[in-house]
Amino acid sequence: MPRALIVGVSGQDGAYLAQLLLGKGYEVWGTSRDADGRDFANLGALGITGSVVRRSMNPLDLGSVMGLFGDCRPDEIYNLGGQSSVGLSFAQPAETLSSIVLGTQNLLEAIRLTRPSARFYSAGSSESFGDTGGVPADEDTPFRPRSPYGVAKASAFWQVAAWRQAYGLFSATGILFNHESPLRPARFVTSKIVHAAARIAAGSAERLTLGQTDIVRDWGHAPEYVEAMWAMLQQPEPEDFVIATGYPMSLDDFVGAAFSHFGLDHRAHVDSDPALFRPNEIGYSCGRATRARERLGWQARLHGPALTAHLAEAARQELQRG
Repeated sequence: MPRALIVGVSGQDGAYLAQLLLGKGYEVWGTSRDADGRDFANLGALGITGSVVRRSMNPLDLGSVMGLFGDCRPDEIYNLGGQSSVGLSFAQPAETLSSIVLGTQNLLEAIRLTRPSARFYSAGSSESFGDTGGVPADEDTPFRPRSPYGVAKASAFWQVAAWRQAYGLFSATGILFNHESPLRPARFVTSKIVHAAARIAAGSAERLTLGQTDIVRDWGHAPEYVEAMWAMLQQPEPEDFVIATGYPMSLDDFVGAAFSHFGLDHRAHVDSDPALFRPNEIGYSCGRATRARERLGWQARLHGPALTAHLAEAARQELQRG
């Protein structure tokens, strides 16, 4: 039975990846900084809490990482940890850089010193590209990050590439564009939108206040994106991949589709507040996943208005359950 270690198993991607790997017959270990103090709600939502071996580990402490590697002896390591909010990265730039860059560094060193035959996946981000100016980004597009989060993810990308070249590690980065699901925390704008739309449709008199709504993003479905993570570690040689739908959609269109799902006109319920505008916002972000389609056999299935409707319906069902 192969053994996988998921760093950051409590998040959206960690939970879906754990579910996927369990279905493939893996023994799955998952970490958070304080496993005893977490309720692992996302694992519970998928009904797999008891199937995952949960352990505490601090990726910023190399001794903590190496200690867990000694207990787990993983065949595959998936690094999904670190601060994950672009907006929060402007308020907490040092924490963002430390959690992503030093965390990745310690995992690479622990693999080099204790598990050199293990395969390592690192979660990259489309934020590393910055604004692509209306052109979809692929693996050859230069990095021009505009946020502390993007800077950190770009640095981690080059760390993974350097350790792959210097020490022959099987290490790969997935450069993932935005991917959503009902497990997204409320601080993410897509979750904020669909839950507000569901409440307003149910009779709430609230108004939804957003920042810039003319920005364009490439939104996909998280359960599909973890399939690509796994597929990257099954290749004969390590390689980096852009994972995206290739379908650009403005935030205003996303909001419109969410409210339309409930028979509402979003223009009657939504305000834009300049105070919520991010510094140095990315206007256009979309990806081209040709390499993933050709070499991994991976292609996005749910995107655009259909994805928005799926998220909105999940929000309605959650509201009905209380």
